[in-house]
Amino acid sequence: MKVCVIGSGGREHAIAWKFSKSSNVDKVFCVPGNGGTASIGENINIPLKPPFVDLIKFIKENKIDLVFVGPEKPIIDGITDYLEPEGIKIVAPTSNGGMIEGSKVFAKLFMKKYGIPTAEFEVFEDFDSAKAFFEKHTDWVIKVNGLAAGKGVIVPSSYEEGIKFLEDVFINNKFGDSGDKVVIEKRISGFEISVFVITDGEDVKLLSIAQDHKRAFDDDKGPNTGGMGSYAPVPFVKEDLIKDIMKKIIYPTVDGLAKEGIGYKGIIYAGLMVDDKLNPYVLEFNCRLGDPEAQVVLPLVKTDFFELSQATAEKLLKKINIEIFEKFATVVVLASQGYPEKYEVGKEIKGDLSEKEDSIVFHAGTTIKDGKLLTNGGRVLGVVGIGNSLQESISKAYKRIEGIEFEGMFYRRDIGKKALERLL
Repeated sequence: MKVCVIGSGGREHAIAWKFSKSSNVDKVFCVPGNGGTASIGENINIPLKPPFVDLIKFIKENKIDLVFVGPEKPIIDGITDYLEPEGIKIVAPTSNGGMIEGSKVFAKLFMKKYGIPTAEFEVFEDFDSAKAFFEKHTDWVIKVNGLAAGKGVIVPSSYEEGIKFLEDVFINNKFGDSGDKVVIEKRISGFEISVFVITDGEDVKLLSIAQDHKRAFDDDKGPNTGGMGSYAPVPFVKEDLIKDIMKKIIYPTVDGLAKEGIGYKGIIYAGLMVDDKLNPYVLEFNCRLGDPEAQVVLPLVKTDFFELSQATAEKLLKKINIEIFEKFATVVVLASQGYPEKYEVGKEIKGDLSEKEDSIVFHAGTTIKDGKLLTNGGRVLGVVGIGNSLQESISKAYKRIEGIEFEGMFYRRDIGKKALERLL
C-alpha cells in the first residue's frame, strides 16, 4: 500500500514513521515533509491550497491508497471535501468538522447545545461590548475566534493586559479574520491534560492521554510556544477519570457531530482542565494530533497504524481492536535560539539521530542542503525516550540529547517534572 502524509512538522514525521512500521505499507509520500521524513519516504512539494488540484492529480497518478492529514489548516481549508468526491480515502474531518478547532465560537456553542462540560462563556463581536464585560470579569480568559498559531488566547494577569489584548484584536486587527469575534470565558483551575481519540464518526478508540509543556522555559516561564515537550500516558489519570471523560465529553462530541450532519473521520484532540473534584471541562477542541504530543502518542500504539487509519477512512473502526503498549514516552523539543520569537535557520545539526530501541529523534524544522542536515524552523527536533516508567522515559530522552548539537540549541530541562512530583 501507498500512503501520503500531509504536513512538514515533527507530528508529520511521527505519523510517517508510524506508517513505515506497518507491514501493509511499502511507500510513504510526505507533502511537503522535512529532513527526517526524507529518510523514510519521499518528500513532494505540492501547493496545499483549495481546490487541491495538483495534490489530487499526484495522488491519482501514483495510485496512493490512503491520505493522512497532520496539520489543521488543510482540514479547515476543506481538503477532505475536495479529495473524497474523487474517490480518495482520507483520514481527516470535513471542513465543517474542522470548525471544532477553526472557530472557538462554533465549539463553545456546540458544547452548550450538547451538554458537554466547558467553562461559562460569552461571545463578543466588537471592542466596546467586550471591554464592558471584561471590566466586570477581569479574571476571565479571552480567546480569539479563529486560528492564531497558539497566540490567540490570553489568561490576563491584570486589567490592563486584558484590555490591551482586546485592543489588539478589534482595533489593531492583529489577528486578522481570526479576530472577528472573541470568547470570554470563566477561568477554571486544576490540571490540564490532552485526550487523543480516533473516530470514524460512529465508533471511537482512545489513543492516549498526554500532558504538554507550552511555555518556552523551565518552571513554565516565558512566552507560549507550540509546545516544548510532552509525555504519555499521564500516570495520575486513573481509569475512573478516563471513563468519565469518555462518557461526558468524547461520546457526546462524536454523537453531536453526527446529529449536526458533520462527516468526522479522524482525530479528536480534547484539551481538558480537570478541577480539584476530578470534574473534566473542555478548554478547546482540535481536529488533528497535537505537536509534539503525536511524538509520544504514536510510539505507544501497538495496533498496525495503517489498518487503524484505513478502518477510520472506511467507517469500519468497530472491527479494530486497538492495543496500546504498557510503556511511557517523553519528548523534549530542541529549539532554535530566540524561538518562539525571531530565530535564525541554516545551522548544521550534528550527532547521532538514528532510531534506537528505546529512543527516537523526530524532525520538525529541518532541511537537507548540499548533503548537510540544517535547522529550518523554531522547533527543530523532538527527542523521544521510551521506558517502563515515566521517570525512565524522561531519563532516556535527556540522555539521548547529550549527543546532539547545533548552534543556538535550547530546550527545557523539566519536562515531566511536575508529574513526577505529583506521584510522590
